[in-house]
Amino acid sequence: MTIRIGVPVKSGFAGAIFLIAMSLLPAAAQDKEQGTSMAGMEMSTATANGSQLPSPHAGSGTGWQPASVPANGWMWMRGGWDVMAHGLIFADYNQQGGPRGAGKAESVNWGMLMEQHKLGAGTILFRQMFSAESLTSPHPGFPELFQTGETYHGEPLVDHQHPHNVFAELSALYTLPLTKKLSWELYGGPSAEPALGPVTYMHRASASELPLAPLGHHLEDSTHTSLGVITTGLVIDRVKLEASAFNGREPNEERWAIQPGALDSWSGRASVAPTANWTAQYSVGRLEHPEAAEPGSQWRQTASAEYNRPLAAGNWATSFVWGRVHKIANGTNLNSYLLESTLNFLEKNYAFTRLELVDKDELFPQAAEHPAYRFGAYTFGGVRDLIHDHAWHLGLGADVTLYSKPAALDTAYGQHPVSFQIFLRARSGRAQGHHSH
Repeated sequence: MTIRIGVPVKSGFAGAIFLIAMSLLPAAAQDKEQGTSMAGMEMSTATANGSQLPSPHAGSGTGWQPASVPANGWMWMRGGWDVMAHGLIFADYNQQGGPRGAGKAESVNWGMLMEQHKLGAGTILFRQMFSAESLTSPHPGFPELFQTGETYHGEPLVDHQHPHNVFAELSALYTLPLTKKLSWELYGGPSAEPALGPVTYMHRASASELPLAPLGHHLEDSTHTSLGVITTGLVIDRVKLEASAFNGREPNEERWAIQPGALDSWSGRASVAPTANWTAQYSVGRLEHPEAAEPGSQWRQTASAEYNRPLAAGNWATSFVWGRVHKIANGTNLNSYLLESTLNFLEKNYAFTRLELVDKDELFPQAAEHPAYRFGAYTFGGVRDLIHDHAWHLGLGADVTLYSKPAALDTAYGQHPVSFQIFLRARSGRAQGHHSH
């Protein structure tokens, strides 16, 4: 067993964001007593019939999660600005099984700030998301069997998930109501998320207790950090239609830098929120030269449905995601199927699962041929909160992952590899004034 130790999470930028936000909590509490708290900050958008649409504060980019998804965060008002901070830290030991597995002490983490203000007849929302993963799990990143995507020292990254950029999102969203059931949106930034794919796994309620990225990440939602994005769209009652121009290449290995590029790729997405508990989307996009180590462009299609059921002392969030990549250079089609679910019950307890079937053709980059193999990954786990109050949720958890794969890969991966994680999870507490629907 190989063990590699990452830098402790407290040295990271995300930890600093958390400390800054915590230092503002007393002021937020004072504001609340003075009647200036963010209880007035709308966490969902009211429609004419009194029902609610998903909030831009709860998803990623312009993606929709169900309006009933619980809001975790710290909120306050300053000079007419509604401000929200929230984030997540996993400090864990990750052991991937089999001959190509590895063990590592590491941290998955991110922190987000949002500032909202009236602008003319509409509303402007600024969003900044930071991650310290380049420190807390330095290259080659997080061990993860069968994971591929991006590079390390110029070579394709295999059996590892890359750390995310320090500036994971720097964006602005302007929303302008045109009628009671029609509004216009304009979104973008130097590091932002185009209208392609579901809400990224880092923000999906169904993945809230899962530290690692899905194996289908690069077929489903890897564009959540794109270095240059412009999106425009219309919300028509409970339907949203969007189009994006963006820089289609993956970020390079300089995790602390923003590398601007041409808006050479495009995407379109149609989303629907039929009730407060359901959302669904279909999207398609063309990505120009997304992978540094692989020539050629891609077509990507995704479809997803998300369901959240509020409970008396918790909630149950479930997502189904399909992704397909068509590699134009060689005509290869790769598919991914994901079902993930997290049940929060009796407030402090969580049970979760992620079930995936994913096609991969990048596991042996030095081979003369690159056949596609289909893998299954089946994760089961649980978390118990040790601290559960309005400020913090601190939990102790573990998960285990079993796999299915072609017998031809037994020599490389072993017959029955098993992976597991043991972790502490800390995140901001439940936002005050939010109500499930």
